[in-house]
Amino acid sequence: MDIYVGNLPYQATDPDLQELFEQHGKVTSARVILDRMSGRSKGFGFVEMPEASEAQAAIDALNGADFQGRAIRVNESQPKPQGERRGGGGGYGGGGGGGGRW
Repeated sequence: MDIYVGNLPYQATDPDLQELFEQHGKVTSARVILDRMSGRSKGFGFVEMPEASEAQAAIDALNGADFQGRAIRVNESQPKPQGERRGGGGGYGGGGGGGGRW
């Protein structure tokens, strides 16, 4: 199960996140998401745990818990909808009426 972890302290590292979740079961991967430009943490990350029961126990135990001085948000990660893009629409919508050029 993929788990979203939000409100992470900016100094938290992948090993910190892995160690926190290993208290509740086997962790396949733990990663803090970094900003591409600055290389600094964006304040959230993802943990993958193969056993759903262990993952749910970790979510229940850690959501709202203090981690390095911050109350973290922990829940099951939701996949991005297919085909959705960031930044919104654009283009010239609407149809419309109007006949010829001038």
